Amino acid sequence: MARSLENGLHMQLFLCGDVMTGRGIDQVLPVPCDPVLHEGYCKSARDYIRLAEQAHGPIPRPAAPAYIWGVALNELDRASPDVRIVNLETAITRSNDYVPKGINYRMSPENASCLVVGGVDCCVLANNHVLDWGHAGLLDTLAVLDRLQIKTAGAGHDLAEASAPAVLETGKRGRVLVFALAAPTAGTPPSWAATGNRAGVNFLPDLTPTSASRVADHIVKMKRPRDVVVASIHWGPNWGDDIPDAQRQFAHALIDEADVSIVHGHSSHHAKAIEVYRNRLLLYGCGDFLNDYEGIRGYEEFRSDLRLMYFAGVNPANGELSALEIAPLRAHRFSLAYPSRTDVEWVAEVLNRNSRRFGTGVRQASGWRLSLS
Repeated sequence: MARSLENGLHMQLFLCGDVMTGRGIDQVLPVPCDPVLHEGYCKSARDYIRLAEQAHGPIPRPAAPAYIWGVALNELDRASPDVRIVNLETAITRSNDYVPKGINYRMSPENASCLVVGGVDCCVLANNHVLDWGHAGLLDTLAVLDRLQIKTAGAGHDLAEASAPAVLETGKRGRVLVFALAAPTAGTPPSWAATGNRAGVNFLPDLTPTSASRVADHIVKMKRPRDVVVASIHWGPNWGDDIPDAQRQFAHALIDEADVSIVHGHSSHHAKAIEVYRNRLLLYGCGDFLNDYEGIRGYEEFRSDLRLMYFAGVNPANGELSALEIAPLRAHRFSLAYPSRTDVEWVAEVLNRNSRRFGTGVRQASGWRLSLS
């Protein structure tokens, strides 16, 4: 499975974890929202800039939209993936109708151009932050992304829209379908579930075999021959390497019953185990990617400052994984920088330790990048 991504027959997908371009990130971009917060600790989004600058030095203000991506843009240009899929955990709104849940993320509609700069094709919205600013905030988010011609999955004006896949056309290689779901184990309230007449997220109440079959049946109804299917799931706690049996069984069921090619898990603030099952890719937790967490203390042993870019090659003829390349990066001053050799070795050691029980491992490939061993 250590095959090269330089294979014209397969489709290449870029996936990452949590893109949280609100709060402090929004404040350094050209046209931010009102910085007021409703948190117990910080009362202004600018406080997160101060914490990051205390940790790593000055951050430019205003920063160009490309700034927050840093060297990730170089990696995207190098790999030139067919599609780019992110979990967007930020409402795009100026709504002041915050939900009193302790932490609320929003970015201004004007600053959403940073997603265009990153070439994002699909924003997964099935998560525990897209409704931080109420239904008005969600509707604004959907409208802005539609205007920017970025597809969405996992939230919508009603259940039909929230459960529908984002359909990403790649030309001769075919289509990618992205189905997205949010589980309560990642903090998504059941009250956020979309219904027949209410906007919300595609809520996944549990990981039982019955729920897996229901989701699989829905995928099968939408899927055409040669479609590559991604099941993007917001599940599990922010911290910890454990993979519950229920998660693994649910993921396997989607592959067995619906021919899913990639299970794209997120919610954890750090990268979790990788599994290749029946030549399909399971990313149980992709970790953070863009956020304002620098300078926040706690859980240092998980190295959440290290951010991973996943480049997966999939053969559309059979839906199987043809290659996987992982590019580790490091968060620095609200941007992404290249890692040190020690950083890369640490990522490889952790991924191997946590993935070993699934029979999966990584090795250092070209330069500082990793591939399946």
